[in-house]
Amino acid sequence: MTAVTVLLALLAALANASASVLQRRAAVEETETDQGDGQESILRRIPQLLRRRVWLAGAALLLLSSLFQAGALATGSLSLVQPLLAAELLFTLAVGSIVFRRRPDVRTWLAFVALAGGLALFLLAAAPTAGRDTARPGAWLLGGGGVLGAVVLLWLAARPVRGASRAALLGLASALCFATTAALLKEAVGRLEHGPAAMLGHWSPYATGAAGLVAFVLLQGALAAGPLTASQPALTLGDALGSVVLGWALFAETIQLGPRMLPEAVGVALIGAGSIGLARAPSVGGQWDEDGPAPSPGSAAALPRAPRR
Repeated sequence: MTAVTVLLALLAALANASASVLQRRAAVEETETDQGDGQESILRRIPQLLRRRVWLAGAALLLLSSLFQAGALATGSLSLVQPLLAAELLFTLAVGSIVFRRRPDVRTWLAFVALAGGLALFLLAAAPTAGRDTARPGAWLLGGGGVLGAVVLLWLAARPVRGASRAALLGLASALCFATTAALLKEAVGRLEHGPAAMLGHWSPYATGAAGLVAFVLLQGALAAGPLTASQPALTLGDALGSVVLGWALFAETIQLGPRMLPEAVGVALIGAGSIGLARAPSVGGQWDEDGPAPSPGSAAALPRAPRR
């Protein structure tokens, strides 16, 4: 089932990346035809965007991404699926290059290679193994309580600081919430074998929505606080590593340690470096339209992305 899991996870990353690019294109087109100052809130601009086929296609892809992710989590481990979703940055670069007909520069391609190579190295060295489909009854008290405590501490630490430090702290808090959202989604889909009623009668589907909402709010705070180069590495690494820990604590998943920790550490470092490099790329930052203003976190150009983590 590993090949199926990998395929579904990569399809989820591709769908989410394509959705981001298409919605960015719709937002750019809306800005170009807007007669106002272009700074009104996203809530006021959504009715106009809903009339654009490109934006609707992006919204459909967000739903498709969630379905692919649920399928991947149903067939494989959290420790494998979530790190693979970091490939969204790579797909965003590729799809954005095609849609906006602009070639990335050499530095962006180097970042692409670093992230792709680091991701492959980490997963090959770690060799995540599947555990239980659902967590034991008391495991969520420990795992959920630990994540909640970590998120609160990160939020408190971010309050007195500004700029890149605040963006990184809030980005890490958001990443932990995205990892928890994925763990809750795995819990929910793991109960499907007993029928839809068993899943819908459990608390996990509703907790998934709540955790995803908190993750989204924290992400908006990170994007507003500082540059993407500060928040993106925290998001990418925090989600991947947090998912490994939650997979171990909740579902008895394991990764290889011992001598393999060295290539794993190198892979993590490459993922971090590649994330920083790609965060500087217009395709990932949503700034392909260099002639126009960069989108603010509350503008239509910065539309919410699906809970990919």
